Amino acid sequence: MIRYALACEHGHEFEGWFGSSDDYDAQSAKGLLECPVCATRVVRKQIMAPAVAGTKKTAVPDLPPQMRSMVMEAIGKVRRHVEENFDYVGDAFASEARAIHEGRSEDRGIYGEASPAEVKKLVEDGVPVAPLPPVPPKKTELN
Repeated sequence: MIRYALACEHGHEFEGWFGSSDDYDAQSAKGLLECPVCATRVVRKQIMAPAVAGTKKTAVPDLPPQMRSMVMEAIGKVRRHVEENFDYVGDAFASEARAIHEGRSEDRGIYGEASPAEVKKLVEDGVPVAPLPPVPPKKTELN
């Protein structure tokens, strides 16, 4: 897996994980990359320093508390929207997503579980998929 630092045309910065640099190139060429903040599909890689084994790791600065709270709230809203409006298909996600994409099943929003290999194959075949944000931690679990 490769992690790229990405930015949209509006300056929102985020990261994306890809099976290979070819996967990033293919998804970018097909317009499958989307900013999680504003949904624009004009997304580009940012310049990144390579991770070199044996170097000292520096601590990543934490988000300011207000921004962290805002991000966690947004993640929670996205997840709640999906859970309230999409059909849960469990571990049949990959096959159902493919069936919808190919017109063999009703066109609707779904969510469920899929292995990394299944997700990779869906993306390679042009089936639009995205990870569901995790359940936000309870306030009692935060530092």
